[in-house]
Amino acid sequence: MKDAGNDRGNVAQGQAREDEDERGLVRAALKLLGIRNLVLAIHDPSFPSDDAEDTGRGSPYSEGGRRFLRFARDLGFNGVQLGPQGETSADNASPYDGTIFSRSTLSIALARLAEDGPWGALLRPESVRKIVAGKPGGSEGRALHGYAYRAQRAALREAYATFVDRRKRGELGALADRLDAFRKRNAAWLERDGLYGPLCDEHRSGWFHGWSGAPDLDRRLWAPGPGEVVACEERRRELLDRHRDELDFYAFSQLLAHEQHAALRTVTAELGLKLYGDLQIGYSPQDAWAHQSVFLKGYLMGAPPSRTNPEGQVWNYPVLDPAQYTEGPSGALALVRARMDKMFDEFDGVRLDHPHGLVCPWVYAADAPDPLRAVQGGARLFSSPDLPDHPLLARYAIVSPAQLNRAVPRYADDWVSSLTPEQVGRYSVIFDTIASCAEARGRAITDVVCEVLSTLPHPLKAVLERHGLGRFRVTQKADLDNPKDVYRSENAAPSDWIMVGTHDTPPLWRLLDTWARSSALERQAAYLAARLAPSPAEEGAMARALASDPRALAQAKFADLFASQASNVMVFFSDLLGAKEIYNAPGTIGDHNWSLRVPRDYERSYSEMRARGEALDLPRVLALALRARGGAESEERRDLAARLERRSGPARGQR
Repeated sequence: MKDAGNDRGNVAQGQAREDEDERGLVRAALKLLGIRNLVLAIHDPSFPSDDAEDTGRGSPYSEGGRRFLRFARDLGFNGVQLGPQGETSADNASPYDGTIFSRSTLSIALARLAEDGPWGALLRPESVRKIVAGKPGGSEGRALHGYAYRAQRAALREAYATFVDRRKRGELGALADRLDAFRKRNAAWLERDGLYGPLCDEHRSGWFHGWSGAPDLDRRLWAPGPGEVVACEERRRELLDRHRDELDFYAFSQLLAHEQHAALRTVTAELGLKLYGDLQIGYSPQDAWAHQSVFLKGYLMGAPPSRTNPEGQVWNYPVLDPAQYTEGPSGALALVRARMDKMFDEFDGVRLDHPHGLVCPWVYAADAPDPLRAVQGGARLFSSPDLPDHPLLARYAIVSPAQLNRAVPRYADDWVSSLTPEQVGRYSVIFDTIASCAEARGRAITDVVCEVLSTLPHPLKAVLERHGLGRFRVTQKADLDNPKDVYRSENAAPSDWIMVGTHDTPPLWRLLDTWARSSALERQAAYLAARLAPSPAEEGAMARALASDPRALAQAKFADLFASQASNVMVFFSDLLGAKEIYNAPGTIGDHNWSLRVPRDYERSYSEMRARGEALDLPRVLALALRARGGAESEERRDLAARLERRSGPARGQR
């Protein structure tokens, strides 16, 4: 009689060898193609959960989240890009409006708090089961932000009450000690962020500009005016004492979030996955309140008219005050340094959201009655020496009037026509600070990823070149009529990051339907054949084949990334899995945004869709890339491409 246990063990070992074989082939192909980073992008809410732990929102800290990371590793990815992980509000799920120091407590894996482990079973298992069972129906495949927000807070209150009770009985000493040490290390931001909620309740407004009544001092508690320093200190002491229990709960919740993130770092390191964080350019309301002393008065940051957003975008984000670009324990650069130090402590690399805002921010009048019109008539903070509609910006100008190209709009890339090395250094002050933080934490400047999309103003271009950094190339946006278009893969440089799409674009699989209804499919096919055909003689046949099969064209679109000169490739999770639903539609607000999740049965569905060519087939894609650009002439490339082609189709063991 056979030993069933041995059979299962042999199957598992065979599966591991099969996965390792595919990973080995992928790694070899990436090396031959000069790809240093192959990164999967996914935000916290989108992670899948195991059935018993699904509270309505995903988390990389859950067991389901860890399983998905292993899945990504097995496919051949060597990095994962998360979104911003700050605390968000009940009515705004956008991670780009979250806090800059506090972590999102929505990502705390509640099921882990019900286990014996580092947190000592603070939650009753039945509490987790009740939350899992109570999820509203009809939202399969979507994160339930509102439900998760309420349920998570109730569960954390229960966990905190258990902690307080057991601490009084002399239990949980190690956790209590860790909490005390955590509070001491992070006292500055814990007190500020922790007080904001109670003050919003007291003043009945979630935005500090809307606080009214006494004391008026609360609006500028950490930014006292002349003669208010002592009064603000006394008021802070009063509030800290009055809301001691609320602050203790806030610190406790943040400790859990930070410790679960630290545990994730251990997991990703063991998996060989580089973990990237996302430093958003915006600030949450509590950060705008707490750090208002380092922000420029009278101006806000937005996005100018561009190819991506022709009307521009009203962001209402504060902008750092150039007068405080000085080294020291306080000021704008101290805030930048504190943010970057924390990011490099918690991640292996960092994506900089809209780095324009760190070099040449587009600003507009904060008190304008029509904000959109104000954005459209805004200006670059350091590139406006003599604009009659923005006379106050002249004091911050780095360039002279003679260095401006007035034949183009002031938001155009070549508005600034020339720069001296000294001027580049002045534009680069914040980037230089980021570079020094990276070095101090043992990171290379190439561990910084810059989200530069359609616009690259000359000052930003000069700063990126100063640090050897590249830009984003989003190939689904490529203008096939313009050989010089920034999104075309042939224009990518080794330092660039190239991708088919991002969290702000439609998935490729959705675009295929759009292209099929127009002549775009044929034009895409002709372009890709010119890029990927092993020889000019094969272009015509390849173009016809791709035009007749949208699924094959999609694989070619991915192969185009790897056939470029870029050494960094990023894939958003919806493009990997063949999803057609949109994760975020910029400029819109609603439950449909920031909520798309990985399907519960993703391993089965991905394998089946990959077999049909309806999801990313990495072996097939890499084989195409290896044969491109005359690669078939190399015996090593030809052999590896053939081996990869034999691995294409169903994923893992589902053949």
